[in-house]
Amino acid sequence: MTLFPATADANARRLVVARGLRAIADGYVSVLLPAWLLALGLDAFEVGVLTAATLLGSAVLTLLVGFITARFGHRRPLLASAILMVATGLGFAALSDFWPLLVVAFVGTINPSTGDVSVFLPLEQSLLAHSVGDRDRTALFVRYSIAGYVMGAAGTLLAAVPDLAGRWANVAPASAMQAMFVLYAALGALSGLIYRAIDEPQASAETPPSAPLGPSRGIVYRLAALFSIDAFGSGLVVQSILVLWLF
Repeated sequence: MTLFPATADANARRLVVARGLRAIADGYVSVLLPAWLLALGLDAFEVGVLTAATLLGSAVLTLLVGFITARFGHRRPLLASAILMVATGLGFAALSDFWPLLVVAFVGTINPSTGDVSVFLPLEQSLLAHSVGDRDRTALFVRYSIAGYVMGAAGTLLAAVPDLAGRWANVAPASAMQAMFVLYAALGALSGLIYRAIDEPQASAETPPSAPLGPSRGIVYRLAALFSIDAFGSGLVVQSILVLWLF
């Protein structure tokens, strides 16, 4: 199996690399987030509220993206999201009070799980569909998913860095965790540089306007309801909350 399908263009490669970078950040932040918030003096209830705010904010941003992509394309929303990722990392590193952190959690890109539930996902996936031939589309999405899972697992291992820094370099755990959020911002900046090179797909002049859902409406609604129930159950044991329990 080659690294990328033969019909994959430069956008496909850029998006897979960006997915990997974000997965690293999501991997360790999902573990360190509750530890960092507890170190700031927040209680378990406040940690839970902030975790819920990150998920709710991601849902709102994703809904907003669905309305603006037709007007602004994919590149500019991706760049804006990368800038938001930088601001989120710096915000969590610099702020310590609950209410400012709640604002950053809601409008930012912090992901309390290793799975991608951020605003980046629909933007990247819609671009991927235009970045490869029809026959290779599934193969490209497989590589995109593998990059996310593998790099997410590697990122989770990086959550041990603050503890190792304390043992080997006598660095205070709080300072090391703070530095990891700065690293989160740096990974957002690197992702932004990749998104800056994205080529916007050209819309065909012959493409008719999209029609509203017809016979498939019921299927879509039933699937949405099923996914909602699944997401609700997953939210009860989201990774950051599980880590909080282990702490």
